[in-house]
Amino acid sequence: MISAVFVALLVISNVGAVKLISAGPLILDGGAFLFPLVYITGDVLSEVYGFKAARKTIYIGFGMAILSALTFWLIQMSPSANGWENQGAFEAILGFVPRIVLASVCGFLVGQLLNAYVLVKIKARTNEGSLWLRLIGSTVVGEFADTIVFCTIAFYGIITGGDFLNYVIVGYFYKTLLEVLLLPITYRVIAYVKANEPTYPIS
Repeated sequence: MISAVFVALLVISNVGAVKLISAGPLILDGGAFLFPLVYITGDVLSEVYGFKAARKTIYIGFGMAILSALTFWLIQMSPSANGWENQGAFEAILGFVPRIVLASVCGFLVGQLLNAYVLVKIKARTNEGSLWLRLIGSTVVGEFADTIVFCTIAFYGIITGGDFLNYVIVGYFYKTLLEVLLLPITYRVIAYVKANEPTYPIS
C-alpha cells in the first residue's frame, strides 16, 4: 500500500510540475503540492523496510513515470478525430510531461537514493533512537540533490537568471521545510507501520 501511494504521488506530481506558479515574488511548480509527500513516503519505506525495499519502489515509480510519458506522447502523435480542436492545448500541457519525467527520473534517482541511503546509514549508528535526525538529515541531502538536478533539466532555458535561481532556492527550502513541519505526522505513520508490520523486528 505504501509503495502504491509512493508511485501515485510521483506520477501525479510529474504532471502537475508542468505548470509554474507565482506566489508573490516566489516561483514554484505545480509539483509542490504533492511532491514533498513522495519523500515522506520514501522515508517510511526506508525506515521500516530498509534501503533495498525502498530502492525497488523507487525503480517501480520511475517505470510508471516513464510509462505515463510514453502514453502521453503516443496520444499526442495519434491522428486527431474530426472536430477535435484541442490538440494545441494538449501538446502545451501534456506534451511537456516527457521533459518533466526525464528531469524527475534523473533528479529523483539521485535524490531519493541518497535520501534512503543517508537515512539507513544514520539508523545504523543510532538504532531506534534519533528518528528526527534520520528524517531531517536524509531530507536535507536528498532534496538538495533532487532539486538541483530536476530544476536544471526541467526548466533551465525556459526561466533564466534570477528567476531560475529563485525557483531552485524556493523549491528546495519549501520542500525541506514542509517535511520538517510534517515530522509529527511522519512519526505517527512510521510508528503505526512498525507496530502493524509482522516482519519488523520490534526490540
